[in-house]
Amino acid sequence: MKNGSTKNDIKGDNDNKEKEFKSVQSVERALKILEEMAYAGEPISISELASKVGLKVSTVHRLLATLLYRGYVEQEAETSKYRLGLKLLEVGNASKYYYDVRTIARPYLEALVEECNETTNLAVLDETEVVYIDQVESKRMIIVNMLAQVGNRAPVHCTATGKCLLANLPQSKLDDVVGKLKLEKYTNETIVDIFYLNKELEKIKKEGYAFDWGEMEEHVHCVAAPIFNHTGEVIASISISGPSNRMTSYYIKNELAELVKDTALKISSSMGFSNFD
Repeated sequence: MKNGSTKNDIKGDNDNKEKEFKSVQSVERALKILEEMAYAGEPISISELASKVGLKVSTVHRLLATLLYRGYVEQEAETSKYRLGLKLLEVGNASKYYYDVRTIARPYLEALVEECNETTNLAVLDETEVVYIDQVESKRMIIVNMLAQVGNRAPVHCTATGKCLLANLPQSKLDDVVGKLKLEKYTNETIVDIFYLNKELEKIKKEGYAFDWGEMEEHVHCVAAPIFNHTGEVIASISISGPSNRMTSYYIKNELAELVKDTALKISSSMGFSNFD
């Protein structure tokens, strides 16, 4: 045995790997069931479905029970056959929406980088976090490690993109999200008081852009503006971020803020939004 490993250690590692594999296998099986149901194009019996996916009826029944509970499949009362549920339509539409906003916003992100040569980002709201779904990096050297990367998440209360999205939510939705916030402190600039956060959100909604003066990461500044769809719903935010030695308060307030706001309005217009106040 190497490195003092014992048979029990190896057996434990193998058991863990087997458990991990089984959890992935369950996901693969569930996805295969959904795919076969989609190919069928009509309600399908559990025995026929089991035959198509090559699994025991009992296994398919167990997986269907979970999918049924989550709304991804539905069962007809008359025939007991299964069909795809409305949850899949919701997920599919969300995926299409993310693709559309990314596709439309991408050339604007690139144009912003060409103009100011700082990193630009596109983010969406997911409960109490923002998710970065696209980015065009600056060609200039960045000596600070910025959290904003495609696929990364960040709290809404201490990011310009997050505050921007919060500020433009309907009041009921805003109250719901704010009620779930923990307002964790990340730097000395982080807003951790709900009263001051609400005051800032009011200001952001009025001015049309949001600032981040190192609230999530020290020495990183950011300015963001909201993107709206054809119904006037805020669906994303676009931002410019960079090191504080280049992204100074004067530069952001006097040049970048209106630039980002104008760019966000152009993207919104391309998304069908026309109610500019």
